[in-house]
Amino acid sequence: MTYMKWTFRIVLWSTLFALAHYTLPQHDVVRVVNTYQERQDLGDWTRIFWAHPDDQAANLANRDVQFIQTVRRKTWLLGFYQTGGEETMVYRNEDTGWSWPFYFKFDTANLQTEADDLRSEKENPEWAVMTHYGWRNELWSTFPNAVAIRPVDAPDVTVIPWFNIFFFVFVVVAWAFARAAWRQFRQRMVDPAVQDAEESWDEMSSRVNEKRGRIRRWLDTWRDKK
Repeated sequence: MTYMKWTFRIVLWSTLFALAHYTLPQHDVVRVVNTYQERQDLGDWTRIFWAHPDDQAANLANRDVQFIQTVRRKTWLLGFYQTGGEETMVYRNEDTGWSWPFYFKFDTANLQTEADDLRSEKENPEWAVMTHYGWRNELWSTFPNAVAIRPVDAPDVTVIPWFNIFFFVFVVVAWAFARAAWRQFRQRMVDPAVQDAEESWDEMSSRVNEKRGRIRRWLDTWRDKK
C-alpha cells in the first residue's frame, strides 16, 4: 500500500511539474536569423502541441504556420546561461486565441514583423528576449510558441521571471489557505459528525449485546437442568 501511495504521488507531482513547465512563460536571449512560413500536417496525436485559436483551426488537417529561426545562448538545466555557448532554436508563431494555454495571443502578424525587424548577422548581432511557452522536440517536430519579443542591449542581460514567481507564490498561499480552511471545516463539521456516529454505533452495539444477553438468559431457563 505504501508503494502505491508513493507511486501515485510521484506520478501526480511529475505530471503537475511537466504541465507547469510547458505552460508557464519562459525567456530566452536570442539572435533572430530568419523567419518563414510553412504548411504543417496536424493529423496525428502531436496536434496537442499546436495551438487551437478557433474551432475552424481545430478541425483542419493542415495549415500554414509561421516560424522564427534564432540562435540563443545555451543554458544549463536550471536556466543559467553558459559562457560563450550558443545553439539554434526555432519557434512557431501562432495565435492562442481564447483556448488553452490562456495567453490570449492575437498578434501573430505583429510579432512576425517585430522578429523580421530584429534579424541580424553574426558579425553585427542584435539580441532580443523571446518570451515563449512549450517544448522543442526534433523527434516529434514540436516547437515552442513565441508570445513576445523585445530587443536588449547585450546577450548577458538578466531576465527575472516575475510572472512565474507571483504564480508560484499565489499557488503556495492558495494551497495553505485551502489546507487551513479544510482543517477548520474538519474540526467543526467532520470530526464531530464522525464522533457522533461512533457514539451512536457504540450505543446501538451495547443495546444489541444487552438484548442478546437477555435472550440467551431466557433460553437458558428452558434448558435441561440436569
